[in-house]
Amino acid sequence: MNAKLDSTVTARPVSRETFDQVLVPTYAPAAMVPVRGAGLDLWDQSGKHYLDFTSGIAVNSLGHCHPALVEVLTRQINSLWHLGNGYTNEPVLRLALALTEATFADRAFFCNSGAEANEAALKLARKYAHTKFGAHKSRIISCFSSFHGRTLFTVSVGGQAKYTEGFEPLPPSIDHIAYNDIEAARAAIGDDVCAVIVEPVQGEGGVVPGNPEFLKELRALCDKTGALLIFDEVQCGMGRTGALFAYMGYGVTPDILTAAKALGNGYPIGAMLTTDALAQTLAVGTHGTTYGGNPLAATVALSVLETINTPAFLARVKEASVNTIAMLQGLITDYPQVFSAVRGSGLLLGLVVSDAYKGRAKDIQKAAEAQGLMVLIAGMDVVRLAPALIVSDEQIAEAGRLLRVAIDGLLKA
Repeated sequence: MNAKLDSTVTARPVSRETFDQVLVPTYAPAAMVPVRGAGLDLWDQSGKHYLDFTSGIAVNSLGHCHPALVEVLTRQINSLWHLGNGYTNEPVLRLALALTEATFADRAFFCNSGAEANEAALKLARKYAHTKFGAHKSRIISCFSSFHGRTLFTVSVGGQAKYTEGFEPLPPSIDHIAYNDIEAARAAIGDDVCAVIVEPVQGEGGVVPGNPEFLKELRALCDKTGALLIFDEVQCGMGRTGALFAYMGYGVTPDILTAAKALGNGYPIGAMLTTDALAQTLAVGTHGTTYGGNPLAATVALSVLETINTPAFLARVKEASVNTIAMLQGLITDYPQVFSAVRGSGLLLGLVVSDAYKGRAKDIQKAAEAQGLMVLIAGMDVVRLAPALIVSDEQIAEAGRLLRVAIDGLLKA
């Protein structure tokens, strides 16, 4: 039926039930519907307050509705929205200059998401290898339990079979090794490999930091075989580990780095950063995107970068990390029947459940939400915390208090 949109339809109340009626069921969202946020505070439709320790899965690193970002976006909204890639724009040029000055990279490609950034990185690696060495050099090495996006290419590169089931046949010449397994890397990375892609800190795979020796060996093996080393810093980048990008803390420089999530603090943007020599492989017409690098996204991202990339800000992230880990260690001490360990880096932390609570991370997440604390999971055995990088010590303490109330309730159930 092709009818004029009825204004009563767009004005009618909506609820969580509306999701089940009109949206493709790719998610199972919480029962509450957030409607307003400020910093780490959120309120739902009923007015209930939540302390947000998810930051939109490590996206809102400066919190909800950060005043400086609201200001720059509002200014840009009143200036220029979109042009198309037949033209460039001032905000994207400024953002590219800032990112290349702050990192190893000489060149940037902008898109709309982490998946697209990884897609661009993998396409660049294949194209470079084919051009320089021939089509035989096309194999890609990734790690089990990794996550690199939801396109068919990136979900195949990601090392979790649950995300590829039913989508076969998958792109070929993609192999996986165990994360942090140096011997497996040595056995897998041969002369036919064009790229090795790795998360310096695995997020979805359980919040597992890369061992420095492992990442350094990947660098050495790529140098030896002519493969390109890709660091997926979509979740762990942009200050999350206490460095602007995690590679800086490891002392291992990749050939290509991907970023997204916190780069736009909620405004969709992704970036692929690389060297001048490699960038020349993607000549005019070889890759592109309609919205990538539009003035709105680039304006927000530049303000985010300028805010995060200061010594004082990054030092505070490290301080907040120490305080959060101490709070979580206290939980482990007081609830050994529920939690066994804390791991991660910076403000990307995982609270590992004990054997008695195996498979019950979701139960803990729901119990915390009932008390007004939003947390994430990373698999069924890890409660993941990724608060905004502006989190205060008072908010860290409050998160600990709410977790204790939630666990007490679970133990009594």
